[in-house]
Amino acid sequence: MSILINKNTRLVVQGITGRDGGFHASKMKSYGTNVVAGTSPGKGGLITDFGVPVMNSVHEAIKKEGANTSVIFVPAPFVKDAIMEAADAGISLIICITEGVPTIDVVYAHKYANSKGSKLIGPNCPGLISPGESLVGIMPGNIFKEGSTGVISRSGTLTYEVVYNLTKQGMGQSTAIGVGGDPVVGLYYKELLEMFQNDPKTDSIALIGEIGGDAEEQAAIFIKENITKPVAVFIAGSTAPANKRMGHAGAIISSGSGTAREKQAAFEAAGIPVANEPSQIPSLLR
Repeated sequence: MSILINKNTRLVVQGITGRDGGFHASKMKSYGTNVVAGTSPGKGGLITDFGVPVMNSVHEAIKKEGANTSVIFVPAPFVKDAIMEAADAGISLIICITEGVPTIDVVYAHKYANSKGSKLIGPNCPGLISPGESLVGIMPGNIFKEGSTGVISRSGTLTYEVVYNLTKQGMGQSTAIGVGGDPVVGLYYKELLEMFQNDPKTDSIALIGEIGGDAEEQAAIFIKENITKPVAVFIAGSTAPANKRMGHAGAIISSGSGTAREKQAAFEAAGIPVANEPSQIPSLLR
């Protein structure tokens, strides 16, 4: 089993005629994702080189192709409108890959999506994958393996490193999700931990965090109080200096808070094992 996406996912790619949108739409379709449509205003009626129809709006994609999930590759200035369009049309899950989106735009669009009952992942995220069922985003499908470990991460590349080590040790994944590294994003640790807890086919969880904010500290409390499945954690940024952004917009230690050590201590206090390096995750889960 999996969470959020599966073989019944019917995907519309917003921005499919752009370079990144077209490239990754082709990769997702090759993986086996049911990519039913793409959108690009004013280009409706086209067919991509890999056989996906292009439409003018998400409303049209739902009406003609029954789309229920969208992935967004449009440039940052247009992301707010793209999220709101998808939510207004009735898309239940919206995944935004685009980085560099103004925080105030995300706040506005996220609030609107919630009001319409839509779930948002991202922005500035690699998407998610349920191995053997569906890939939505930019993850390299070849390193994933069907299995029962759920993966939640703030970092795309660290997701791949942890998953590679899990797969190498014969530990497949139920679903792996990159939540995004911006200060404001959609679904986060607590919501996803609860989904994995309620998924009967997920038997363990790998959580990857990084410096900045207090989401990891909140996750540690939530795990202690609500999660009965084994969880192992890795926190990136143990040598990061204060007041210097480290890659992600949300990865910054400000006023002495949000350090890797504080986050590690929160998990240790909750009795959750913390890896010193990503390759230790499989053995900690075992």
